[in-house]
Amino acid sequence: MQFNYKALGVAFVFICTTVFAQDKVTNTEESKYEFTKVAHLDDTPVLSQGMTGTCWSFSGISFFEAELIRKGMKDVPTLSEMFIVRKAYEAKADKYVRYDGKINFAQGGAFHDIPYVMRKFGIVPKDVYKGLPGEADSYDHSEMFEVLDGIVKGVVKSVENSKGKGISTYWRVAVNSVLDAYIGPEPKEFTYKGKKYTPQSFFESLNLNLDDYISLTSFTNYDLNKSCILEIQDNWLSGTSYNVSLDDLFTATAEALKNGYTVAWGADVSEKGFSFKNGIAIVPKDLNTIKVVGKDNKNFSDAGADKTSNAFLEPVEEVVVTPELRQLGYDNKTTTDDHGMHIVGLYKDQNEKQYFLVKNSWGTSNYPKGYLFVSENYFKLKTINVYLHKKGVPGTIMSKLK
Repeated sequence: MQFNYKALGVAFVFICTTVFAQDKVTNTEESKYEFTKVAHLDDTPVLSQGMTGTCWSFSGISFFEAELIRKGMKDVPTLSEMFIVRKAYEAKADKYVRYDGKINFAQGGAFHDIPYVMRKFGIVPKDVYKGLPGEADSYDHSEMFEVLDGIVKGVVKSVENSKGKGISTYWRVAVNSVLDAYIGPEPKEFTYKGKKYTPQSFFESLNLNLDDYISLTSFTNYDLNKSCILEIQDNWLSGTSYNVSLDDLFTATAEALKNGYTVAWGADVSEKGFSFKNGIAIVPKDLNTIKVVGKDNKNFSDAGADKTSNAFLEPVEEVVVTPELRQLGYDNKTTTDDHGMHIVGLYKDQNEKQYFLVKNSWGTSNYPKGYLFVSENYFKLKTINVYLHKKGVPGTIMSKLK
């Protein structure tokens, strides 16, 4: 997919004034769904992650950009997703070798990765570091990942064959050379709007207190209202989440939006009821009404399979989601850690059912122009975790957390 960054900024203004500025909006032009705004918060332009597994960086960066808007920053910079990706790859490679290959090394990541990189290495504007090699105008990390994967696996094999003699440190040079070639050499110092910065000093200029942000989840195999480490492959940093009740998970997210705080959302999107092309995600009682042609790609980096159903065009009865049903999906691996997105709004349909407005990173090819409506039922069944400002969480919920 080819895209123009400046054009996207113009498109964002156009989208806001034509799609979401109306009293009632819908998910596709022919849909009978009527969504009314409860809360809709400002965010930055929809972008495309291209053919990469870097949704976690795009959604996480979008979330922090929205935080800068909320905090009143004028002329919020578009931050570099690929600076985060690059530094995370370096850390993942190091950890993979230290663990002798017994840990995940992949394109995916988690929301915790963004503050980890910002704390250690800082951040830069996207204008300074787009992360596109040569004349490329869209992202594709397929080849780069295969090269990186070959290096770290080769190093682990060398450890096994070294008979206790150990390995050199040169492999890190090889990893960085690959990242230089495919993403670009990282900036050590740069000028932005007439002022010189390093990545660290630029991060400091944003005045983000990273201790203000927490992750919430809800599964019955963890102690209630205590911290836990989500057992998902992409949580390579072993980041912690607070485990709350299912109702509190939904309430915290909805109330945050009402109070002016957006929310980063990790979720399973490999479901019949998730249709980016139709601008909606639901859990209809009768899944047989949904016809699927094709399949999603392994990195969930585009609109995926074609799905058709009347359920995407007019409200239908959905599955009643209980903590037990949600837990079953986590335990039997039918709920999977697929994709990171950014929740920027709360809406209700003509039947008073609640939906989150979600900003995606798959471009603007669908009718809501890069967004989709996610029902309360889908959110409760298929959420992995949410990431948000502590002040966005109602005090009644925060007071329970140990």
